[in-house]
Amino acid sequence: MSNTETRSGPRRGRERKIRRKPQPPEWIPRTSLGEAVKSGLITSIEEIFQNNYKVREREIFDMLLPNMSEEVVDINMVQKQTDAGQQSKFKATVCVGNSQGYVGIGSVKHKEVGPAIRKSIHKAKLGIIPVKRGCGSWECNCGDNHSIAYTTEGKTGSVKVRIMPAPKGTGLVSSDAAKIPLRLAGIKDCYVYIKGNSKNAENTAKAVIDALKNAYKIMAPSEWSR
Repeated sequence: MSNTETRSGPRRGRERKIRRKPQPPEWIPRTSLGEAVKSGLITSIEEIFQNNYKVREREIFDMLLPNMSEEVVDINMVQKQTDAGQQSKFKATVCVGNSQGYVGIGSVKHKEVGPAIRKSIHKAKLGIIPVKRGCGSWECNCGDNHSIAYTTEGKTGSVKVRIMPAPKGTGLVSSDAAKIPLRLAGIKDCYVYIKGNSKNAENTAKAVIDALKNAYKIMAPSEWSR
């Protein structure tokens, strides 16, 4: 046997190693609500909000709202003065939603940008709220869920927000920071008036979430029979 055949022999028999992505660990519920969701006793997210259950596991929303998407609202560097010196961290604000009436927002500080964004997503999922959509514009009155049902207001810090319904085809008349939670909530047409420090993207997005939360607390006369 020649030297060429000797060198090439072991190479032919060598098997290729296929790298596989590690599978996420299986979810083990830690609360009674998580056990009810995993076992199939609760199959809809509406049942959780109607019974005012407290959600403490983000995996519950992962199972009941599988088509959620996330979008980064703002990333800032914050500094803190300590005895050891000045410490710098990144603060990430992320908004999540399924564009079908559910949205949430979360902010987390971390030394690195990546972990800050991932933890913000987890926190935003735990803060998901239902959004009451409708067509409250007298110019349209089509009955579809393209806007909000009535005017609502919200506040976070120095930012005050007023959201008003708009006819179909108007679009989101607002700043870029306010468009993110509205778009992820499934609202396509509305007017947004902002007072205060509108350059603060985090407070603006959180004020919009607060306005949508306040709108859900109001029950219109057409809903009294439910």
